[in-house]
Amino acid sequence: VARTASRPLAAGDISTFQSFVFLGGQLSLALCVLLCLNYYSIVLGAASLSLVITYPLMKRITYWPQLVLGLTFNWGALLGWSAIKGSCEWSVCLPLYLAGVMWTLVYDTIYAHQDKRDDIIIGVKSTALQFKEDTKQWLSGFSLAMVLSLCMAGMNCNQTFPYYSSVAAVGAHLAHQIYTLDIDKPEDCWKKFASNRTVGVLLFTGIVLGNL
Repeated sequence: VARTASRPLAAGDISTFQSFVFLGGQLSLALCVLLCLNYYSIVLGAASLSLVITYPLMKRITYWPQLVLGLTFNWGALLGWSAIKGSCEWSVCLPLYLAGVMWTLVYDTIYAHQDKRDDIIIGVKSTALQFKEDTKQWLSGFSLAMVLSLCMAGMNCNQTFPYYSSVAAVGAHLAHQIYTLDIDKPEDCWKKFASNRTVGVLLFTGIVLGNL
C-alpha cells in the first residue's frame, strides 16, 4: 500500500534472499533464548509456531486477521509465566492472554483503517473492512472485555490497589481513544494507534507497583 511503499523490502532496498537471511538470524536467536528455558516453556513456545507461520496469510483468507495476530502476539502472556514458574497458572494466564488478544483487536483495527482504501483495491481483508461504520461499537466491546479480563487475572493472583488503579486508567484511556477516533483520517488513526504505548506503560506500572 502507499503508506508502506518505502519500507526496505517493498522499496527494493534489500532482496528477498537478504530478508530470508535476516529472518533466519532472528529465528535462530529466538530458538537460543527458548532453549535456555525449562522444558514446559520450550514445548509451549514451540506450540506458537503454527500461529506465527499462518498469521501472514490470514488477511487473504479472513476478515479477522487481527484476531489471529492477537492470538500470536500475546503468546508471551503464557510463556512469560511458565518461564518463571515452570508451568502455567491458567486462572491467571488465560484471562491475561484474553486481555492481550482484545487489546490487539483494538489497536490493530485502528491501524488497519489507515489502509482500508488500498486494501479494498488489492483484495486484502481486515476487521476495519468488516466493522466499517460500526467500528467504535466493536472497539468498545473489545475494550470492556480487556478490562474485565485484566481484573479477573488480577483477582486470581491477589493483585493490589495500584494494579486496579492502572486498569481503571487503561479503561479511561481506551474510552477516550475510541470516542475521539476518526476512522476516515489516516493520520488520526496512526495517532490513536501509537497512543497505545501509554496503555502498555500504565499497565506495566500498575503491575510493578502492585507487586511492590
